Amino acid sequence: MSTPDSGFAMYALQFLAVLFIAVMGIAVLAVLVMFWIDRAQTRDAIRRNYPVIGRFRHIFSTLGEFFRQYFFAMDREEMPFNRAQRDWIDHASLGDSNTVAFGSTRSLSIPGTALFANAAFPPVSEQFASTEPRLIGPGARTPYHAPSFFNISGMSYGALSKPAVRALSRGAKKAGIWMNTGEGGLSPWHLEGGCDIVFQIGTAKYGVRDDSGKLDDAKLRSIAAHDQVRMFEIKLAQGAKPGKGGILPAGKVTEEIAAIRHIPAGQASISPNRHEEVDDWDDLLDMIARVRDVTGKPTGIKTVIGTEDALKGLFVAIRKRGADSAPDFITIDGGEGGTGAAPMPLIDLVGLSIREALPIVDNLRHSFGLADRVRLIASGKLVNPGDVAWALATGADFVVSARGFMLSLGCIQALKCNRNTCPTGITTHDPHLQKGLVVEVKQDRVARYAQEMIHNVETIAHSVGVTEPRQMRRSHVRVVLPDGRTASMSDLWPRHDAHRPA
Repeated sequence: MSTPDSGFAMYALQFLAVLFIAVMGIAVLAVLVMFWIDRAQTRDAIRRNYPVIGRFRHIFSTLGEFFRQYFFAMDREEMPFNRAQRDWIDHASLGDSNTVAFGSTRSLSIPGTALFANAAFPPVSEQFASTEPRLIGPGARTPYHAPSFFNISGMSYGALSKPAVRALSRGAKKAGIWMNTGEGGLSPWHLEGGCDIVFQIGTAKYGVRDDSGKLDDAKLRSIAAHDQVRMFEIKLAQGAKPGKGGILPAGKVTEEIAAIRHIPAGQASISPNRHEEVDDWDDLLDMIARVRDVTGKPTGIKTVIGTEDALKGLFVAIRKRGADSAPDFITIDGGEGGTGAAPMPLIDLVGLSIREALPIVDNLRHSFGLADRVRLIASGKLVNPGDVAWALATGADFVVSARGFMLSLGCIQALKCNRNTCPTGITTHDPHLQKGLVVEVKQDRVARYAQEMIHNVETIAHSVGVTEPRQMRRSHVRVVLPDGRTASMSDLWPRHDAHRPA
């Protein structure tokens, strides 16, 4: 005699059998449909010749990027930033120890590697000096005493999400550093944290443009009226895409962002490849003078170096007009700089690396006697203490980073910045994805990253025998040569005038 339990078990088995058959039938049908679709389509030869199976090539190619990052790539192999670089930023942002054991994983024999020459008798703790604020724009009505040598580079609201901008603003205030708006205009979220602001004027003049896209003096005054806005930066070019304007996909042009930039909502926004009213260096000096006169704030430029001779024209024009006509600062972005969207030929092939560009520009300003007048800001993949220390020793007055601070926010280098699908909420306007970025938590990560960077650069400075970072010189850096030996950077990049700004 069967029991109720045995009867239930029989019905359950029958149901599962029917379900299995149905699922298998659907699976077979799906395979047949995909087979027919793959045979019929003409775009992909692999899928057409190998229906269904050919689809796995695309799947594996897509997944390979992530498998390499987590399982196969060594600590120093990945690009644009390897695991060792990202881990240092992550630990610094969390306030965790950045000590390591058993030796460095960095190869010290690769030509071009910068090494620091330690002093026989470095200063003791009682001799350490705090880094003093550095004056920018002595001739402006409202000069700026910048407190920190490490700051946040230009990242636009639009390219970045609202919570990302809010966290950066708050973190910058906690760390006592400035934040550059990027070319996308000034939003309430930049101002929210109370940090110092550098307003960037891109080629589209977002935020300070009239209806025809020309520079609007009234809007300039309105921006300058904010006490937090300390300086204005005229962007000529950025490292990822010299000669190409900014690109903001239509999906990121929300009503709010359109209002801030003074552009139509829901339409892709592509900036001109240069300032249309600037045809030569004299025109540029005219524009700098106009912005500085209208705003009363220090005004400088951001550019990428192609050749030394090309930039020399700027200094020749300044000498003809006088030092007062000079930009208050020059931000040099290396060809290794990044952005959310750029053509591959430009991001890969155009513009000098910051390793070559920075000493070129520093030598030019010294040879023209402008070391005290024009401050030099270095940018371009300078995200770890050794990078920043190298830049200061080479001649930079300040260093700025964009992607370093993105990594401090929790960026996992998913390479989705241009698709509005950033999984960490940093470069997306999808409200669901933005929920992953908790401002109250990330602002502390931003501040700790900046503070740890400054502390670690100071540690390097003390090791080479000086009491604070800006006292480092090229003679403190040695560069690995192709034969494995090293040479002093001061010999490889001699400076005719050894004077450094106070």
